[in-house]
Amino acid sequence: MASPFPALTEIPDPRYVMVGDGYRVATYEWGPAEATTVLVVHGFASNARDNWVNTGWVRDLLRAGYRVLGVDQRGHGLSDKPHEAAAYALRTLVTDVEAVLDTYLVDQALYVGYSLGARVGWEVARDLAPRIDRVVLGGVPDGVPLGRLDLDQVRAYVDEGVPVTDAVTQNYIALTERVPGNDLRALLAIAGGMRATGTVDPDPASAPSQPVLFATGSKDGIIEGSKALAAATPQGRFVEIPDRHHFNAPGSRAFREAALAFLAE
Repeated sequence: MASPFPALTEIPDPRYVMVGDGYRVATYEWGPAEATTVLVVHGFASNARDNWVNTGWVRDLLRAGYRVLGVDQRGHGLSDKPHEAAAYALRTLVTDVEAVLDTYLVDQALYVGYSLGARVGWEVARDLAPRIDRVVLGGVPDGVPLGRLDLDQVRAYVDEGVPVTDAVTQNYIALTERVPGNDLRALLAIAGGMRATGTVDPDPASAPSQPVLFATGSKDGIIEGSKALAAATPQGRFVEIPDRHHFNAPGSRAFREAALAFLAE
């Protein structure tokens, strides 16, 4: 049955980008190629459709006149999903973004990321500064991404079906199982890769130099850390997303409106 909201939920066929270690990353393009490009990068256990299309972000960015590039980060969506933790170093996720920009011949872009996509965005903004003009980092982790996951409990759940008792981990499992096509073993490898490959907290001493909007839900446990990162960023500002926690903030109209106003400045 056709969707009753096609303008909100339609997504183009993916274009696959080959990245440095031979994996394929699925990408999606909306809008005219000559318009200003906004690169949108989703969070853990989500994908481009779930994080940006179904929530109205792509619709609103197109209405504002942007070209939108969406990415399924490796391990997610229609991208390749290796099961080895070594495939998910934070630096590797950053070079995946660079490969997407190179493939689409994008010299200048705006960046919008949420959660894991925001943590990647912190590094992208620093490492690719000449190519990234403005940045929106939603729900950016103030520590190692997915550091609050109990990996032993996730592994026991995946391997043996042992119930998860840790509340934060339960939330991540529920998020993972909510999104069709998710691969629990790949997502477990992502969490392990963030720790095993030397990922560290964002360094406020080397914060991005361009304008950055930090946005975190008022009910999100990482809100104070996000505020601290905003305060340490030379052109950073912070907006609180009212009545939202980490897992439902992307759907907030207030978040979208604040981000669109910031990108248009």
